[in-house]
Amino acid sequence: MTAHENLNLTDTSSGGGSCCGHTPSEEAIAQTPAEEMTECKVMAGTPVVKAQAEEAGLYRDYQGQRYWFCCAACGPLFDADPDRYANAA
Repeated sequence: MTAHENLNLTDTSSGGGSCCGHTPSEEAIAQTPAEEMTECKVMAGTPVVKAQAEEAGLYRDYQGQRYWFCCAACGPLFDADPDRYANAA
């Protein structure tokens, strides 16, 4: 069982629907230029506002590239197998 299988994926109490409820609000997504948005490499399909992720420390630098995450659980999963996530389509 992976760490994300233990998470309540339907918990939206903190305002979002990602693995840990940290999906940016629709308003934040609408107001953020596309180049300032990305997708979490661990929870594919989860939008991430780069600046918000950086403020929260939800990123890793790997082989000269920065990867941003939707929640704190994604960083350790990325650390455990960075090539798996860095090379994901």
